[in-house]
Amino acid sequence: EVLAPLQPGAEDMQQVRDDTVDISGDANVNNNNNADINDPASKIVGDRFLEFLNSFDDGLGPDSYSYINQIAAMTLRPGGSTLFVDYSHLSSYDYELSEALSLEYYRFSHSLTKALSTFIKTHAPDYHSQAVKDRMYFAVSLYNLPEVLAVRALRTERVGHVVSVVGTVTRSSDVRPELLTACFLCGSCGSPTPPIPQQFQYTPPTLCANPRCQNRKDFQLLPAESTFTDWQRLRVQENAGEVPPGSMPRSIDVIVRGEGVEGAKAGDKCVFTGFLAVVPDGGGLARAGEAATSSRPTHTGHGVSGLKSLGVRELTYKTVFIASSVLPHTTHRTTLRPEELLASSENATAQSVALELTPEEREDIRRMKSTSDLYTKLVASVAPGVFGHQEVKRGVLLMLLGGVHKTTPEGIKLRGDVNVCIVGDPSTAKSQFLKYVHSFLPRAVYTSGKASSAAGLTASVMRDNETGEYVIEAGALMLADNGICCIDEFDKMDPSDQVAIHEAMEQQTISITKAGIQATLNARASILAAANPVFGRYDRGKTLKANVALSAPILSRFDLFFVVLDEMDDLNDFRVAQHIINVHCKRETQTTAPFTTAQLRNYVRFARTLNPRITPDAQRRLVECYRMLRQGDTLGRNRTAYRITVRQLESMVRLSEALARLHCDDEVKPAYVDEAFRLLKKSIIHVDTEDVTFDDDGGEEVRMPEHEDAAGA
Repeated sequence: EVLAPLQPGAEDMQQVRDDTVDISGDANVNNNNNADINDPASKIVGDRFLEFLNSFDDGLGPDSYSYINQIAAMTLRPGGSTLFVDYSHLSSYDYELSEALSLEYYRFSHSLTKALSTFIKTHAPDYHSQAVKDRMYFAVSLYNLPEVLAVRALRTERVGHVVSVVGTVTRSSDVRPELLTACFLCGSCGSPTPPIPQQFQYTPPTLCANPRCQNRKDFQLLPAESTFTDWQRLRVQENAGEVPPGSMPRSIDVIVRGEGVEGAKAGDKCVFTGFLAVVPDGGGLARAGEAATSSRPTHTGHGVSGLKSLGVRELTYKTVFIASSVLPHTTHRTTLRPEELLASSENATAQSVALELTPEEREDIRRMKSTSDLYTKLVASVAPGVFGHQEVKRGVLLMLLGGVHKTTPEGIKLRGDVNVCIVGDPSTAKSQFLKYVHSFLPRAVYTSGKASSAAGLTASVMRDNETGEYVIEAGALMLADNGICCIDEFDKMDPSDQVAIHEAMEQQTISITKAGIQATLNARASILAAANPVFGRYDRGKTLKANVALSAPILSRFDLFFVVLDEMDDLNDFRVAQHIINVHCKRETQTTAPFTTAQLRNYVRFARTLNPRITPDAQRRLVECYRMLRQGDTLGRNRTAYRITVRQLESMVRLSEALARLHCDDEVKPAYVDEAFRLLKKSIIHVDTEDVTFDDDGGEEVRMPEHEDAAGA
């Protein structure tokens, strides 16, 4: 009975529609502009929301969560102005209030802001008074909605509703100030005006506040008395797995402000919670090759007459999503709260990652760490649908873990990511590894070499349709920053396009100098490449360089180079065929891995935060192994793919650190160096000499490797 006005009646919804349609200009949206003093429902919502903030307790005893504690944490955060509210808390405490906000969030958003200001004034009066002096803008951010929609599902019926949408950020604008409430000075009499909420555009007063002054045009903005906040536009595209067959991915503009800016960068998969707003598409009104001109309408009809600044034209609209919270897609359902995410840095520590995991997941990591023969079991858990290929799986696992990024005293950054290339005959499961890694990591990009250009792999400069300025469009390597870029058909790339990724593979940066833009962009990504031999099948009588159409600089930038062969063997063929039939028959018992994909993902994520140190014993072992490699190269005993250089020594260091991370060890031990040396020697040095059965030291037989991994699903 009390909440009867909260139900969305026809008059209320008509008011929301009027507020929405009565706007124009760009998408610099302020959700503070729909305040209605005479709306009794807004006052009821504000009172109920304030009661919820003061009274909510999840009932977990000493570890109970309350929003009063979050206010105390917000005062310690630099520039803290956002209160994060869990929608499930709101729904369990006051279901009718949560439903009212869900249906008409746009209408009641100003009431929530007023209630938050009162709440902060009660529990942190000193912070509130300082915020008022600094003209700080408080905001309420909802998250953890029960349903997460795709970009394609945002339709007209959801305008003004609070919804969550998931997508991938493809472009982000600069952070600019947005005018929320403006104070003006009359140019005629000098009287100041009260604060005016900005209605989706720059909105000066229509009449001077002085009754004796009839000024309607001459007003000057007072920046010191006005309220500003940070504002940023993101271009969000729906995820590849949500695109229907035969359709193109949809995109939408997402507006973030306040503490939400710089919360997402190109390539991130995020969940955005907010509301959908409709604004007139001023840019779409001007036809191709035609500039917008100022003219007055000539007809006197009573229908839609168009915008005054554009004359009589068809009125079209566009939608923008006003986001109040931005959360990573992988953590929006975890125990870590958004206010804790703001406090964590980009370089996550082991403690911060552990906080994001549930107690069950943390126990899984402890149990996996203490498992005997951990290395073998983790390797067996990588791509369980692929038969054999144990050495390749070892290389892929170490690539997922990676080495330690370092910076010299001179400021030069040393690469820590491991690059892996797989070369082999057709039907040896090369693309299966790429697809597995692409689905395993949240920040991985899959592309094909023949269909990729240099600009598509690195970055391109494009002109923004709305502002007319040149902007940088992220390529595959930029989108895979701090992740892995999977490139299939690597040998089919044009030589000019291969040159473009030289810098990205070693220096892990992308330099652009075009269209007046000089920039050096980060591309800290591992590269997993798959290539076919030149003649269709690998010719063991020729060197690797003769089998693969790749230049020597590209070859030297790969840490591990695996050659997989399709050899005929009765027993091996029987086991491969049996494995493939089991996969097609969906016999899970036949392909069960020691650890699930979720357990392996959490373990890798935790292990990547460790920074093992190289012990003196490991240093001596690294020098000895490198000396052995150089000696074998200079004596000509091995027909290597390329000369052994310092890059192979750095590869050994990275692989040793990855093995230390795999065992959650703080130090790199000589045993890890030996395994890294064996992998490096196996992949690069002996790639052409596997058919040799004796060496120069007196006929000592060299065992041929088992080629059970020569074919796969």
